[in-house]
Amino acid sequence: MRAVRLAAPLALDGRLDETVYGEVPSTTDFVQQYPRGGEPATEQTEAWVFFDATHVYVALRCWDSQPDRMVADEMRRDNTNIWLNDNVIVVLDTFHDRRSAFFFQTNPLGGVRDALVINESSVNYDWNTVWDVRSQRTEHGWTTEMAIPFKSLRYPATSPQRWGFNVMRVVRSKNEQTLLSGVPPTYGAQGFSNLAFAAALEGIEPPDGTFNLQVEPYAIANATTNTVARRDDLDAAIGFDARYAVTSSLTLDFTYNTDFAQVEIDEQQVNLTRFSLFFPEKRDFFLEGQGVFDFAGSGARRATAVDDTPTLFFSRRIGLSEGQPIAIQAGARLMGRVGPTSIGVLNIQTEEAPEAGAAATNFSVVRIKHDVLRRSSVGLIATRRSPTIAGRGSNQVYGADANLVFFENLQINGYYATSETTGLSGDASSHRAQARYAADRYGLEVEHLKVGPAFNPEIGFMRRENFRRSYALARFSPRPRSLPGVRKLAWEASISRYTGADGALETQQEVGTFRTDLHNSDWFSVSYIHSHEVLPRAFRVAGGAVVPRGEYRFQEVEATYQLGPQRRVNGTFTLRSGGFFAGERTEFGYTGRARITRRFAVEPRAAVNWIDVPERAYRVTLLGARPTFALTPRMFVSALVQYNSALRSLEMNARLRWEYQPGSDLFLVYADGRDTAARGYPDLQNRAIAVKLSRFLQF
Repeated sequence: MRAVRLAAPLALDGRLDETVYGEVPSTTDFVQQYPRGGEPATEQTEAWVFFDATHVYVALRCWDSQPDRMVADEMRRDNTNIWLNDNVIVVLDTFHDRRSAFFFQTNPLGGVRDALVINESSVNYDWNTVWDVRSQRTEHGWTTEMAIPFKSLRYPATSPQRWGFNVMRVVRSKNEQTLLSGVPPTYGAQGFSNLAFAAALEGIEPPDGTFNLQVEPYAIANATTNTVARRDDLDAAIGFDARYAVTSSLTLDFTYNTDFAQVEIDEQQVNLTRFSLFFPEKRDFFLEGQGVFDFAGSGARRATAVDDTPTLFFSRRIGLSEGQPIAIQAGARLMGRVGPTSIGVLNIQTEEAPEAGAAATNFSVVRIKHDVLRRSSVGLIATRRSPTIAGRGSNQVYGADANLVFFENLQINGYYATSETTGLSGDASSHRAQARYAADRYGLEVEHLKVGPAFNPEIGFMRRENFRRSYALARFSPRPRSLPGVRKLAWEASISRYTGADGALETQQEVGTFRTDLHNSDWFSVSYIHSHEVLPRAFRVAGGAVVPRGEYRFQEVEATYQLGPQRRVNGTFTLRSGGFFAGERTEFGYTGRARITRRFAVEPRAAVNWIDVPERAYRVTLLGARPTFALTPRMFVSALVQYNSALRSLEMNARLRWEYQPGSDLFLVYADGRDTAARGYPDLQNRAIAVKLSRFLQF
């Protein structure tokens, strides 16, 4: 595809009525990834790429034979529900390395979402940059225009430029996914991230590298009330984030007096295991660089499922202690590429917090990853914390990993890591070897993981300590054309076995699953789970029941049905029932979304567990709802309300966000926590109100 230079900037209104659209031929011939891989798209899409001295412009005309069936009800900045609408995704592989790219997504309402594609398989949706988009609905479908400043991109200093380029379109009413340059169904819903299949974009002439400095100062005022401690506080602060382009592909970030008052509270979880719960990172400063520091694929795995593979760098260890925020004094981060090598360096200094039992602490991380072969990489990581959690000496972790991709579907990866902790001795190593064959019709996976008794990544996360795990999985997933309404069937069986260092069994679990994906985007599955647990010590689960030490064998059945996102009320229903150590458990869960209007929606969430153990029978209830109202694609109001019977708590967090100009935000935040054990209306325990204003400046 060829980009065309404009003599004057494009008028960004999404209408596609300028004369240039009649003079420059569009690129069409999109092909399906789903439901009929490789066949022509059933709805035509036209694409143009223009540029001038300051911007790249991407324009799309999305024809639709049934425009009244379009799904478009999400305008919130960066919200994942944009994916559940009719939408388009543009990826720009500016270095044409077929591994990394900039991602821009919008829908018929002009929703804004951006991300970084890192090493194909990992997409960091929490990365943000400055760009603009306008969309318009028409009687024949919808149109959109994107304006992306060259200053928001990174690209080689050489000329001429050749970029990788692809466009994905989702027609949600048909559950059809098409691309400008086709990607096989094997690669799943994130086919856009497989940049080896992207087209080549010729003719781009970006400006020469110039001084590029971005500064985002902020001011915040907050008032807090703690009725338990009988304390009221009023506070104000200023700080800033800055970003400097060291080279066209390497950036240096600096943060001073970092504040995260605008961050939404965590979604509560019910813990019915003997292991720690994992809560994802939500703070923008750490989210933007998350993918660069990913080691052995832990970031992508952690986002989708519980995994016992240690995470060597988990940013929530910084600035948080026992659930309490710790002030970040200052920090710096260097990220980017030097030729085929990706670099990430981070150093953060936190302040002392006696009330949280935390000393002033320095955190350092260095990550280097080098591209080899066509789609493979090898890398190194080092982390350091001083002092340790115990408050003395230091903790260091060193690791090496390799991710080798052969042919189209074969992946072999592994890592070796070791730690050094003051006052801790013994086997402090961990390693993993994994082989995966992930074709569309067949899948096989084998893995072995070992974590030594003294392995201690104090800037990381581990659910289990001192164990060996062996794992195997087999899958058969045909796409039968003879079954009406059925897109795909899948049979899957897996076994995982955990032992201690002495070889004694700790856990063994066998799982068998049958799943059916329907053309209307619904899917359902049924799983049988057989568990064998050997508990070395008793533990307490949510709700207060104690599971004694001993050996347990039990089985469960889990059924799941997901209603497709094109429905006004959608989401996932789960019913799980069967044994629970020495007793029984039944769980009902629902997570979904109810669309009231194009601007207003409610996202309910429920998890109810009925537990019957020899000690007693009881119920644990977790309820939540997130109502949202979007005034524009850059202004919305949302709230998260949660009730947890195990903690006897009722929490609310309400936020107004207004991006009054690209990159600059105004936040108004209200939060409170209440004790539901009190008679009548729940007693207030804490309350906070915060106002934060930031201003984005670019030089």
